[in-house]
Amino acid sequence: QVQLVESGGGLVQAGGSLRLSCAASGLTFSTYAMGWFRQAPGKERDFVAAISWSGVGTYYADFVKGRFTISRDNAKKMVYLQMNSLKPEDTAVYSCAANKIGTMAPKDKYDYWGQGTQVTVSS
Repeated sequence: QVQLVESGGGLVQAGGSLRLSCAASGLTFSTYAMGWFRQAPGKERDFVAAISWSGVGTYYADFVKGRFTISRDNAKKMVYLQMNSLKPEDTAVYSCAANKIGTMAPKDKYDYWGQGTQVTVSS
């Protein structure tokens, strides 16, 4: 049974930082590209960032470039999202997901999803 469990969300002031973590189990983690997505109330789930199975390749949505960094530790089966310079518009539920295609995989090609962790940025 595949599980992706996110943690690290919370309430932070604008300009602050948070580090999200995603713990994977039940899959051969090092063979999956991993992604982070976010969904604000009443909006569609948006792509945030992705990282290749090796960790060498990364891909970011334009609205987080220069502020967020995705990384992974295959030995620990973990993927991280370091979020700096947070803005109120970054408020959303952040979820990690796994796919076998790569960093450019569209949302509907992700095989497994976590439940998400809430990030709230106050102004």
